[in-house]
This record gives sequence, structure tokens and C-alpha cells, in this order.
Amino acid sequence: MRRAAPKRVIIHSLADARAALAVASEFRRPIVLASAQGAGGYAGPLWFKGVVEAAAAEFPQASLSSVLDCADEAGTVLLSLRHGIKRVRFTGSAAARGRLQAIAAKLGAEIETGRPKPALDLRDARDPGAALRAYLVPAVRRPRRK
Repeated sequence: MRRAAPKRVIIHSLADARAALAVASEFRRPIVLASAQGAGGYAGPLWFKGVVEAAAAEFPQASLSSVLDCADEAGTVLLSLRHGIKRVRFTGSAAARGRLQAIAAKLGAEIETGRPKPALDLRDARDPGAALRAYLVPAVRRPRRK
């Protein structure tokens, strides 16, 4: 049986991260906890790292990775790498990206670029658990009746 590719969930709080990991653990799905666009700048890398680490400690069985969106802020990328964040998203200039990727490689980290990957954003979810189940667990396909 082929393992499902990790799906990305945009979190805005520890409660979001807990909900995402609870559902991912329940259904044994790998997951990527992603910050909102630019959260590296307005919330900070230590906030994101703390949220991910706290949620991961509560769900040690979860298969997870994370990515902090630093928008076009090269300084925020550097600060994130300094604090041990292993994957960040950067949308700044190609020249800055090249330098940042060289630094990230030395630290065993990765920088995402390009268009954002598809994700479920929990910001406006009235029932995060239901939204996560619908997103993470494919519906059972039933044969069509003739």
C-alpha cells in the first residue's frame, strides 16, 4: 500500500496545531503544519517553533513536518534558521534567495520558493475537526449503480 503524501494545514494557534495533529494521528496521515503567509515576520520564528514543538509533544505518534512562511523578508529567514527551523518559505529576490539557500544548506535546512502549495487554512473553520477530517481523509468511493 502506497503511503499518502503529506497534506498541508495552515495553523494560526496552538489549538489549530493540536486539532491538526489529533486528526492526522487518528487516521495515521502525514501532515505539514504551515504558518500563514508572512507569519515569520509578524508572529516570529520562536512563536512558530514553540507552537509546533508543543503540539508535537502532545502527539508523539504524529508524522509531521512544518514550514514557516517568511514572505520576502530575508532577515526573518536568517533568524528562523538561527533558531533551528528546518523549512521556511521565502518569496524575495532571486539574489537573496541564492544566498539564503547556501546558508540553509549548510544548516541542513530547506527554503521553499514559488507558488504556495495547496493547503487547508483553519482560520475560518467553524469546526476544525470536521474540516480536517474532510481534507485529510479521502472519501470512500462507492461503485455507481447501473
